[in-house]
Amino acid sequence: MSIPKIKKMDVYPVAGYDSMLLNLSGAHGPFFTRNIVILTTDEDQIGVGEVPGGEKITNTLENSKEIVEGSSIGEYKHVLQLIREKFSYLDAGGRGNQTFDLRIMVHALTAVETAFLDLIGKHFHVPVAALLGDGQQREHVGVLGYLFWVGDTSKTNLPYLQDDDNSDEWGKLRRHPATDVQSLVKLAQAAYDKYGFKTFKLKGGVFDGEKEVAAIKALHQAFPDAKLDLDPNGGWYLKDALHYADELKGILHYIEDPCGAEEGFSGREILSEFQKLTHMPVATNMVDTDWRQMSHAITLNAVSIPLADPHFWTMEGAVRVAQLCNEFDLNWGVHSNNHFDISLAMVANAAAAAPGKVYDIDTHWIWQDGQYLTNNPYQIKNGEITVPKTNEGLGVDINLNAIKKAHRLYVDNNLGARDDAAAMQYLIPNWKFDPKRPAMVR
Repeated sequence: MSIPKIKKMDVYPVAGYDSMLLNLSGAHGPFFTRNIVILTTDEDQIGVGEVPGGEKITNTLENSKEIVEGSSIGEYKHVLQLIREKFSYLDAGGRGNQTFDLRIMVHALTAVETAFLDLIGKHFHVPVAALLGDGQQREHVGVLGYLFWVGDTSKTNLPYLQDDDNSDEWGKLRRHPATDVQSLVKLAQAAYDKYGFKTFKLKGGVFDGEKEVAAIKALHQAFPDAKLDLDPNGGWYLKDALHYADELKGILHYIEDPCGAEEGFSGREILSEFQKLTHMPVATNMVDTDWRQMSHAITLNAVSIPLADPHFWTMEGAVRVAQLCNEFDLNWGVHSNNHFDISLAMVANAAAAAPGKVYDIDTHWIWQDGQYLTNNPYQIKNGEITVPKTNEGLGVDINLNAIKKAHRLYVDNNLGARDDAAAMQYLIPNWKFDPKRPAMVR
């Protein structure tokens, strides 16, 4: 049996439309950006990967072509090793202080890794989930409904998408302002009606803590059987986080990064104090985003739910985190950013391979649903994604015309890396990011 070789690697920086989602770092702009990698073998089989956008990641992927092209699919780990060695210096500064990842190499690595895994799965007629960790653990993956406060785009002159989907209440509401508790509950109801979520997470760090506590209480009243999570992105001081945690005891399923570094103490030390004083399950995607940080977080008992986004752990790395959680009696979940349906397939396969206690995974997909780059995107039904064991590779078939159209949107609007501060200027002039001040509290 011949071993397929990579004859071509294509890189497409692409863009999609976003709502004005509010978070500690500001407001999402009218577009989100991603990088798509397509590997084509000498047998004309295609493998694909999707990672965050940005020119630095695009350039790193372009500069990786000489390593990737000409290699066989059996050499993929050696290829990944060479990419690490060549570009590891790009990530020497770490993740960064904002609430989104500033690393470069690991994202380029993940895009190539995923495309190889997609090809290998197709070659052996198995899903990517079967190639990760100890193999596929489940076919049904729980997904949470990711709720955001939504800004008023009419206060801007930016080209936010409006009225793109009037087929149901979710499509009607997701582009419109939601800055009060009643509007947020309506959003949740619309999301539930469409996707059947059994868990909701609210992206906090936008309004003062009391308002966000009130929002969680209102969601609990509206959905008494749902699990509820809250993510202030480390924007509260410890003393305030303890107060809010006391108000939310018996309501929250977990709290994500309620507080972070302060008064000379690291975020891991502060979260350790929080968890010890509240006995509340703590998730994070901010203080254990690599193995060195993870070792300190576990030593300090700082977190109980590492959220291992495959896009910044790699797919294999995210499942390795799940294996560690399984051995150490921790729980595993997934963090997300805005993404297309290729990333949805990546996350679903990683979660399908994760052993042990897997919490409903994050995804921004509901905010991008309908902007397909594949002909057969995974669907969220009854709060779950199904990853059939009969899948081959990622289980999606790319739509190259849609990818090229998304690339044209990227080029025509001169886009690049994410910047949540820009759109925020329309809501609060001269707004600047402050890791300890909610975005709308100035």
